[in-house]
Amino acid sequence: MRETGFASFDPGSADRQHMLIEIARAAYSVRDAMIADPSQMTPDIDQILSERFAARLAAGIDKQKRNESIVVPSLPDADTTYLTVVDRDRMAVSFINSLYRGFGSKIVTPKSGIALQNRGACFTLKEGHPNELKPGKRPMHTIIPAMAMSNGKAAMSFGVMGGSYQPMGHALVLSNMLDHAMDVQEAIDYPRLFWGEDGVIDVESGIKSDIRAELERRGHSIRDALAPIGGGQTIMIDEKSGFLIGGSDPRKDGMALGW
Repeated sequence: MRETGFASFDPGSADRQHMLIEIARAAYSVRDAMIADPSQMTPDIDQILSERFAARLAAGIDKQKRNESIVVPSLPDADTTYLTVVDRDRMAVSFINSLYRGFGSKIVTPKSGIALQNRGACFTLKEGHPNELKPGKRPMHTIIPAMAMSNGKAAMSFGVMGGSYQPMGHALVLSNMLDHAMDVQEAIDYPRLFWGEDGVIDVESGIKSDIRAELERRGHSIRDALAPIGGGQTIMIDEKSGFLIGGSDPRKDGMALGW
């Protein structure tokens, strides 16, 4: 694992929060315009992940003001559970599951009673879109179990829940640890912000009033978050000490447990 490039920012600064918002907004706009079943995508994943494409996106980000030309799409729903397990042999599992909406498809398996998901709702009906609803296709979705590697081995198994917040949550937790040397629990606990359906930034109470005011000066609409943003679980594998270090997000039900 290595620094993400945010190490030069103070972790709680308006500079960092602004850049997190703008980078996420740019990435999300690309996600909903281009991401679909890999067999249907143009351009392909390698092109989207290339440094050249990233540089094009970065060119539209201003460190001092919000880019109003970025159009962020509507947000998928969420009803997500995440767990991670690492055993004595350092076999790691990162697992995330979601029904999408509260009762999923409202269809259950006849013998087990397991509710089936309705991620098919993440298709679009826009003609010609790579994620257009058609037979034989998989929909775009937000399920992102994560695994960070170091020297070819699993170094951290983790996941951040919260529907559309997941990609931004993963980036924040990683940046907290890699750029600012936070421990596992501190990185998960750290205050969060994310935009709602109307584009207004929901801000958790841990983000100070002067930071909020500066974000507003840069063009962001800000309001108090009415509910915790996301949730997460993490296990870090410390090769030097031999310990497994777990963290669990107080924003949701969960715990870090070892035996």
